[in-house]
Amino acid sequence: MNPFQKNESKQTLFSPVSTEEVPPRAPSPPKQSPPKICGSSYPLSIAFIVVNEFCERFSYYGMKAVLTLYFLYFLHWNEDTSTSVYHAFNSLCYFTPILGAAIADSWLGKFKTIIYLSLVYVLGHVLKSLGAIPVLGGKMAHTILSLIGLSLIALGTGGIKPCVAAFGGDQFEEKHAEERTRYFSVFYLSINAGSLISTFITPMLRGDVQCFGEDCYALAFGVPGLLMVIALVVFAMGSKMYKKPPPEGNIVVQVIKCIGFAISNRFKNRSRNIPRRQHWLDWAAEKYPTQLIMDVKALTRILFLYTPLPMFWALLDQQGSRWTLQATKMDGDLGFFVLQPDQMQVLNPFLVLVFIPLFDLVIYRLIAKCGINFSSLRKMAVGMILACLAFAVAAIVEIKINAMAPPQPGSQEVFLQVLNLADDEVQVSVLGNGNTSLLAESIKSFQKPTHYFKLHLNSKSQDFHFHLKYHNQSAHAEHSVVENNWYTVILHEDGKNISSMMVQDAENRTTNGMTAVRYPAVPCKTEDKDFSLNLGLLDFGASYLLVITNVTDKGLQAWKIENILTNPMSIAWQLPQYALVTAAEVMFSVTGLEFSYSQAPSSMKSVLQAAWLLTVAFGNIIVLIVAQFSGLVQWAEFTLFSCLLLLVCLIFSIMSYYYVPVNSAEIHVPANKHHLHMQGNMVNLETKNTKL
Repeated sequence: MNPFQKNESKQTLFSPVSTEEVPPRAPSPPKQSPPKICGSSYPLSIAFIVVNEFCERFSYYGMKAVLTLYFLYFLHWNEDTSTSVYHAFNSLCYFTPILGAAIADSWLGKFKTIIYLSLVYVLGHVLKSLGAIPVLGGKMAHTILSLIGLSLIALGTGGIKPCVAAFGGDQFEEKHAEERTRYFSVFYLSINAGSLISTFITPMLRGDVQCFGEDCYALAFGVPGLLMVIALVVFAMGSKMYKKPPPEGNIVVQVIKCIGFAISNRFKNRSRNIPRRQHWLDWAAEKYPTQLIMDVKALTRILFLYTPLPMFWALLDQQGSRWTLQATKMDGDLGFFVLQPDQMQVLNPFLVLVFIPLFDLVIYRLIAKCGINFSSLRKMAVGMILACLAFAVAAIVEIKINAMAPPQPGSQEVFLQVLNLADDEVQVSVLGNGNTSLLAESIKSFQKPTHYFKLHLNSKSQDFHFHLKYHNQSAHAEHSVVENNWYTVILHEDGKNISSMMVQDAENRTTNGMTAVRYPAVPCKTEDKDFSLNLGLLDFGASYLLVITNVTDKGLQAWKIENILTNPMSIAWQLPQYALVTAAEVMFSVTGLEFSYSQAPSSMKSVLQAAWLLTVAFGNIIVLIVAQFSGLVQWAEFTLFSCLLLLVCLIFSIMSYYYVPVNSAEIHVPANKHHLHMQGNMVNLETKNTKL
C-alpha cells in the first residue's frame, strides 16, 4: 500500500463527518509474473522473439545471397548495374531503420510496428518470388516485380531492425539485468546462425534445383519468404505473454529539432551585438533544456568520429556483390564438394563466430600482457588496415584470374577454329583481301581443336575466302567476320561433296561461373529413331560445343568439344581475403559499437543507433557511385577502394589522436523512466556481435 492509500484509510476510519460503515475492500489478486523458461529468470516470451529473429535473418541473408547472380543471369543486367542495384537495396535497408524507430517510439509502439512492417516484409518476398518465375510475364514485368519487392523488403527489414532486439530487452525486469545481457548474446547467436545456414542453403536451392529448365531463383527467394511468414507467425503467437511498453516520444526528432534551432538561431542573431557563446549548440538554450543540450554536445563529438566510417562499410559490403562476381570466374570444385559462387559468403558469419572469442579471449589478452595499450580507437584503425589488405589481396586474385583467362582478340583480329565432321582429312586454306594467305591447315576427321587460329583483318570487318580440298574434290566458300569475335567453321560432307558453315561464338568468352553448351544446326541425314545423349561431367565455368552427326556408317554420334576451358583458379584462393575482411569487421564494428556507446549519454542511444546504421547506408552509396561512374577494370577498382580506405584510416587516426575519451562516471544517467524508454531501441547494442 502506498502513502496515499494510507492517508485515505485514516480519513475513512476516524472522520467525525461520516458515521457510515465502510465495507472492507476485497484484496486485490496478486500480480502474476510472466511465465518463465524451465523455472529460470528468463521470460518465456523471449523464446518467441529469438525464433522470430532467426527466421527473419535467414530470410534476409538467404535472399541477399543469390541477389547479385539473379540480376546477372535472370534479369541479364551487366555486372556494374547488378552491383549498383545490390548496393542501392543494401543502402535502403539501412535508411529505413530511422522510419521504423520513429513509428515505434512516436506512434504504434514496438509490438505493432514489428507486426505491421513484417506484413510488408512478407509481401515484398511474395513479389520478389513472383518476379523470379520465368513464365509470369517478360523481362519488364520481372524487373518491376523485383524492384517493388526489394523496396518492400527494405522497408520491412529496416523498419523492424531497431525494434526487435529492444522489444526483447523490454521483457526483462530491471533486477534481471544479468539475464538480459545473456539474452542478447543468445539473440545475436540466432542472427549469425540464421545468416550462416541461409547463405549455405539458398545457393543450393538456386543452383542444384531446376525450375523451368534453368536455375531455380523462384525457390531460392520463396524459401526465405516462407521463413519470414514463420517469423511473423511465431512472433504473433507470443502476443499475450509480451510486455508492451507504450510509445513515449522519439528522441531522434528532439535531437534534430534542437540542432536545427541552434543553427537557425545563430544565423538570425549573427548581425546583432550578442556575446558569442562557448559552443554553437548553446544557441538552442532559449528553447531547449540544458540537459538535452549537454547530451547533444556529447553526441556530436561521437558523430564527428563517425564521418570517416562509411568507407569501411563500402568495402565490407562488397562480399555479396563484387566478391561474388569474382567467385563466378573461379573453379568451385574443391574435390569433395562443388562450391557455388554465392556460397562463399557463408565464410563471413562462420568466421565471425570463430573470431569473436578468438580475439576476446586470446589475441587481446596477449596484447595486454605485452603492455600495449590497445585502445578501442586503435582497434578500429587496425580493422581498417585489415580491410585494406583484404582488398589488396582481392586485387591480386583478380589479376591472376585475368592472366589465366582465355586470350582476347584485339582490334582488327578474330579467332577461328575449324571442326571437320567429314569422314576424311580436309585441306583448308583461308584467303583475305588480295588473295593474301591467312591460314593453310590440314584438318583430320573429327579432330578436336586444341586452339583458335588468330587471323588479322585489314579493317573492322572483312570477307574470308575458304578453299577446301576433300579427296579429289574442291569447294569454295565465303564468310564474313567482324573484329574482336570468335568463330567456328564446321566442315561437313553431303555425299561426296564438302561444304562449310560458320558459327559466331559467344561474345563474352567468360561464362561467369555458368556452364555453357552450344548446339550448332549441322545438316545431316535424318532418321526416325530415339537417341539418348549423355553429356558426361560438365566442368564448372566451361563452355562446350556439342555436335550431333549422322554422316558416317556408325549412325548418330555426339561430339563434345570444350572450347572454353574450366576456370583454372580455385575458389579457395578467396579464403585469405574473407579471413582478413572478417577480422577487420570484428575489430572495427564490435569495438566501434562498444566505444561509442560507452561515450554517449544514455538518452542519446537511439540517435547513435540511427547514425551508426546511416554510415552503413552511405557506404553502400559509395560503392554504387564507383560501380556506375569509375569505368575501371575490376582489379583497379579493388585497388582504388583499398587506397581510399587507407587514406581514410589516416584521417581517422588523426581524429582519434585528438579525441579525449569521457569517463563513464561523467556521463549523465537520467533517473526518470521516460529517458530509459528513449533508449529502448538501443538495448541490443550492449552485445558484442556485428550482424545487424
